[in-house]
Amino acid sequence: MSAWIFFLILALIFFITEIYTPTMFFLNFAIAASFCGILGIFTDNYNILIPLFAILSILFLLFLRPLFNINPQKNKERSFESPYIGKQATALTNITAFSGRIKIYDEDWEARLASEDAAEIKQGAKVNIIRHNDLTMYVEKKEKK
Repeated sequence: MSAWIFFLILALIFFITEIYTPTMFFLNFAIAASFCGILGIFTDNYNILIPLFAILSILFLLFLRPLFNINPQKNKERSFESPYIGKQATALTNITAFSGRIKIYDEDWEARLASEDAAEIKQGAKVNIIRHNDLTMYVEKKEKK
């Protein structure tokens, strides 16, 4: 098999793998294999192409992956908080510093008091969402105006 065909098939396999595992990991190997496939048109010497593939893969992992992988935790946190923080919800159960449930947007969430020294919030009371940690919303009782 020609070297260029081998490396382009390898690149295709890595691209398809990246599609099904969006980690920006296999994309680096796919790009390196693509470069080697293009160079394979000019030479069939696997003694040059395989080490070149290894070197390019390592370089792309070190330098391209950080560019592609732009802090997913930061973006996730920002987009996840925006629909809930500052919104009003209803207490489904009594809410304490250690337990409770709220309902917002027809969704049931675990809830805790935003301040541990705050008074227990009774079932049915309206609450404001102050912050969240993973799947737990931290709330305070809505002030009556």
